[in-house]
Amino acid sequence: MNQQVEKALEELRKGNFVLVYDADGREEETDFFIAAEHITPDAIYRMRKDGGGLIFIMLKYEAAEKLGLPYMADIIYKCGNRWPVFKELIPNDIPYDTKSSFSLTINHRKTFTGIRDVDRALTISEFAKLVEEMEEWESAKAQRIFGQRFRSPGHVPICIAAKGLLNERKGHTELGIALAEMAGITPVMAGCEMLDKGESLKKEEAMKYAERHDYVFLEGWQIIEAWREWRE
Repeated sequence: MNQQVEKALEELRKGNFVLVYDADGREEETDFFIAAEHITPDAIYRMRKDGGGLIFIMLKYEAAEKLGLPYMADIIYKCGNRWPVFKELIPNDIPYDTKSSFSLTINHRKTFTGIRDVDRALTISEFAKLVEEMEEWESAKAQRIFGQRFRSPGHVPICIAAKGLLNERKGHTELGIALAEMAGITPVMAGCEMLDKGESLKKEEAMKYAERHDYVFLEGWQIIEAWREWRE
C-alpha cells in the first residue's frame, strides 16, 4: 500500500485531519476529512474557518440502509406528484457526476440551534456512536433509536456512499468511507470543502496548507489504488 495512504490511515485513527483532493476534471476540490467518532468543537471551528464549505457526514451504504435513509434525490422524485414544485427541482443535470449522495439533514435532540460548533460536533460524534452501536441491531431497533436521538431537518447533511463504493462512484463520500474501511474505524466520516474567495481552493494551495499544518494530503487516485489492493 502507498506509504502516504498508510500515513493517512494512521492519522485518521488518531483523530487528526487528512486533506483529500478528488480528481482533475471532477469537482477539483480538496476536502477536510476527519473520523466522525473523533470530532470536536475545535475540529468544526477549523473546518468552517479554514475550509469554508459545507460540513457534512459521509456514511457507508449498508449503515444507511439499516437506518432506512433515502437519497434526497429519490425523495424529490417521489414527491413530485403531491408537490409539483419538486418536479422542477429534479437533480438530473449535475455537471460532475450522475447522482448526488445527499440524504437527510439532522440535529441531535440535545442541541440548541444545531449550527453552533458544539452542536454540530455533538450531532456528528453521536451519529458515529449510533452507527457503531447498531452493528448488531435489527433495522427496526436502529431506526427507532435513531429517531429517539436525532431530529430532521437539521444542520448536518448526511451523504450516503454508493453501494459499490469506489467501483461505482468516486466522489469524496466514497473516498472517505474507503479510508474509514481501510483504517478499521467506524464507517462515518466528517468533511468540509476548502474554498478561497468563492472558488474552490486550488490543489497547489491546498497542498501548501497541508504542509504548513503537517496534514497528510491525498489525491483520489491514491485512495482508489490502495482500496482495490486492500480488497484483494
